[in-house]
Amino acid sequence: MAKCKTDCIERPLSLAFEKLGGLVGRYPYVFLLSALCVAAGLGAGFIFLQEREANDIEDQFTPVNGPAKWERAIVVDNFPQSEEFSQLRLASEGTYASFIITGLHGENILTEAAFKDIIELDTQVKSITSGNTFENLCAKTKGNCISNAILDIINYNAAEIISSTITYPMNDGTFLGTTIGGVELDRSELTSAKAVRLFYFLDEEKTVENSDWLDGFLKLLSNHTEQKTVHVSYFTSISRQNEFESNADSVIPLFSITYFLAITVSILSCLRLDCVRTKVWVAVCGVLSAGMAVLAGFGLLLFCGMPFAMTVATAPFLILGVGVDDMFIMISCWQKTEVHKAVEVRLAETYKEAGVSITITTLTDVLAFYIGLMTPFRSVQSFCMYTSTALLFCYVFNITFFGACLALNGRREKGNRHWLTCMTVPEATGDDGGCCVGGAYDKNTDKEFEMPIDSFFKNYYGPFLTRVWVKALVCLIYAGYLAASIYGCFQMQEGLDLKHLAADGSYVGSYYDKEDEFFSAFGPNVMLVIKDEDFQYWNPNNRKSLDLCLENFQNLTVANSSISPISWLSEYMKFGLNSGLSLNIETQFKRYLTAFLNLSGFSQDVNFTNNQIHASRMFVQTVNIRTAIDEKNMLDVFRETAEKCGKLETPVDLIVYHPAFIYIDQYAVIVTNTIQNLVVATCAMLVISLLLIPNPLCSLWVTFAIASVIVGVAGFMAFWDVSLDSVSMINLVICIGFSVDFSAHISYAFVSSEKSSANEKAVDAVTKLGYPIVQGAVSTIAGVVVLAAAESYIFRTFFKIMFLVILFGAVHGVVFIPVFLTFLSTCSNSHEKTQQSLPEPRDTSEQRVKAVVIPNEWFADPDCY
Repeated sequence: MAKCKTDCIERPLSLAFEKLGGLVGRYPYVFLLSALCVAAGLGAGFIFLQEREANDIEDQFTPVNGPAKWERAIVVDNFPQSEEFSQLRLASEGTYASFIITGLHGENILTEAAFKDIIELDTQVKSITSGNTFENLCAKTKGNCISNAILDIINYNAAEIISSTITYPMNDGTFLGTTIGGVELDRSELTSAKAVRLFYFLDEEKTVENSDWLDGFLKLLSNHTEQKTVHVSYFTSISRQNEFESNADSVIPLFSITYFLAITVSILSCLRLDCVRTKVWVAVCGVLSAGMAVLAGFGLLLFCGMPFAMTVATAPFLILGVGVDDMFIMISCWQKTEVHKAVEVRLAETYKEAGVSITITTLTDVLAFYIGLMTPFRSVQSFCMYTSTALLFCYVFNITFFGACLALNGRREKGNRHWLTCMTVPEATGDDGGCCVGGAYDKNTDKEFEMPIDSFFKNYYGPFLTRVWVKALVCLIYAGYLAASIYGCFQMQEGLDLKHLAADGSYVGSYYDKEDEFFSAFGPNVMLVIKDEDFQYWNPNNRKSLDLCLENFQNLTVANSSISPISWLSEYMKFGLNSGLSLNIETQFKRYLTAFLNLSGFSQDVNFTNNQIHASRMFVQTVNIRTAIDEKNMLDVFRETAEKCGKLETPVDLIVYHPAFIYIDQYAVIVTNTIQNLVVATCAMLVISLLLIPNPLCSLWVTFAIASVIVGVAGFMAFWDVSLDSVSMINLVICIGFSVDFSAHISYAFVSSEKSSANEKAVDAVTKLGYPIVQGAVSTIAGVVVLAAAESYIFRTFFKIMFLVILFGAVHGVVFIPVFLTFLSTCSNSHEKTQQSLPEPRDTSEQRVKAVVIPNEWFADPDCY
């Protein structure tokens, strides 16, 4: 039944490709010029590239439906930005410049000499005049620019740092945890510190002027020479975005290197000493075809208005590898046709044998990418859309443009013309052509001579792999691989570290490193927003429930129990108690509330309009948030605690928020979403393999190979210092398509082999598919290897995972799967028993094909997978 279903699907496709091949062979110039015109026409879409670029970090690398974005909307609606600036109460990161000052040799920074340098830097920064002065642009409170607490404490006098008594982390009601780092304390008094951080906040409404001033800040600090006593790391609110956008420039020079490598690998793979049979120009045209696919696919989507994310810049490297892989398949099938037949007949036979194969590989790859569109990350969606579209064009151009090039090359071979001069040369008498003679072929089969590497797989590697002790060794190696992979999966880190969006050696990375080293003792000051308009703050029972809720937050291990929550309500109740007011009565509570909020500085914490409290907020300080896992755990426990507050006897409906939560949200979905995509894609590949391979058990082996490669790639990611984030998620989706390419066809070749024993079937499959798999692996790695030299984490990560995918996929294809299939005697075709009584053909695969009549000829020649 499975065989019948496979025939019903593949036979009509094979016949359709046979007709198409004959048509391309008859009119090659029509298909060649049509493909060039389509590529050129659609390529005009690149004029829209600049306006389609979507490089906003938040938009591209945070979940589209992240809860923190909804929480931010609530904060913005209820607490609009006030003229009185407060860093604590910002709904965003704000617009600012900052620098971290440390000792040159890690010594105590709280010295007079160090603070002289710090004050001098502060003066230089405030003197920047890039269109506007800092005084005109600064964020203000009570008419004055926001200052830095540590400089206020010493009254901008460096000598006072020695004599001043500073308590930490709270000093006279001012929190110093984000200002002074690497501290040593005597009880609560500060005795030494390793770092000081200063902030310069600007008025967010003055967007254009702020950008000019921040550019001036960066110019000042980038040209700043080291002081005698301190080292400076600097950063601005626009730095991360600027550095991220400049990443693409660093990879552009690598494209030319990649195409040179791809052409070189392709030529070497197709090179023969025979000056007629060599496929030099065909190899070059195969690489050109992949380049045209990028031009047409990207151009079409740019015409359609599809956003072009930074991650898409890695796609051409991948498409080049895949396109060249399909080229090798078509060349392999061409070489198995009889040289004396007409070119259109040879191309028809090539298409009949190769067409279904490259259709299936394209289908699996494209389907894997379309499944990737399910992710909530726009950067992943953009990559998957551009890559899948370009792969479809790669497929179209392979069967039109490249097929036409193959036909023209066939005409040259038919005339026995030199590959370079196109001059007719004498026909060679054996497989020893040179520069003056060529066109040799096997007189017994009328086909081109076998490549030496094919003989290696047939006579040496295949028999070696089927020895008993080699099988045992392979099983032992696989067990070690699987154990290491599973262990690595449990060591994997989650989330995209924002410093990785900047290039290596960037000042952004230096700033983040200093921040992690000296300022990770305290985490964000988390906002607790009570959004229930009907909450009765004057009701003692309600306040008791709210106090219990705050106590639950305060008791969390990630909260600082020594720092009381910032609560307007607690201060208001103290005010009422001291003033002899009865605030348990609604009228009294509301009557004095506005005056209290204005006097106490809490006016931004309560949305009190039309005599109703629509929302209010309080703040809880977190501690020891040092790693991505700490951030994820903090967000999880805060949201869980907020849910518990809503289930108290008197419910408190609140949300938790901090601007950093926008980015931390990725941790909440990255694992589950990756697993979802992998499971869906794997199931889809199982269906495709069931259609491809006429044996359900062997189809399950293909699924097993996919899972095995995924586990291996995920596990070794951890060993190679690659986190699970939106960038690596893309590559894990790619993993599925490539593992199918390698495993499905080797399994199919095993099943369809007419050999009598499992060992012989394995040798037969490896003989026919070993070289194409190696070719495909080498060409794909050649397409991405230059990314290893990129200065960007995004591009290096792409290389690392693609290398793992191709390496493990190829090893499964030519080592693990052939050995494992020998253990399954049930993996055979339906007429194996009748074949056991037939004598073994002595000659090549051509004789075997003629000896057995199979309705679908593609089954008879699986080496053209």
